[in-house]
Amino acid sequence: MATKRFGLIKYSGREQTVVGDDIMVGKKAPEFTIQKTDWSLAKALKETSGKVRVIAAIPSLDTSVCDRETRRFNEEASSLSKDIVIIVVSMDLPAAQKRWCGAAGVERVMTVSDVVKADFGKKYGTLMKEVRLLRRSVFVVDKQGIVTYVAYMPTSRDEPNYAEVLDAAKKGTREIVF
Repeated sequence: MATKRFGLIKYSGREQTVVGDDIMVGKKAPEFTIQKTDWSLAKALKETSGKVRVIAAIPSLDTSVCDRETRRFNEEASSLSKDIVIIVVSMDLPAAQKRWCGAAGVERVMTVSDVVKADFGKKYGTLMKEVRLLRRSVFVVDKQGIVTYVAYMPTSRDEPNYAEVLDAAKKGTREIVF
């Protein structure tokens, strides 16, 4: 059973219960099931194995901060190695994500939905129970599936430190030579 923590974050001025524990750097990233924009189910880490994953959890693409964050990651993705994939997870319906991406011209990030099972939200400590949205956060998972970067935003209006996130992702693509 997932841990529940009340009062960790506010959303629209109301205290929320966050379901799940926070993810820690150095630990194996939990696999999670998501729905792609065609409604098919997928294991996100398995589907992107062999790559460094930047996973951004957002409340909804239809909000100004989430819109800005996703567009920024989409822009940044064009200058990143093919060994890095950016996954944006929200509770938006897959059809809404597909519509939003088409209207916004977002093609370089993978948008996925946690709306049915909230599997990601529970496993990564981002599910806000009362509003059933994800708490804004960013994770970097290396090619071996180890978490190398974690940032939980203090409020839903705070954006991640993009330079820090991208630097952590780029470090994960470097080969270690002995």
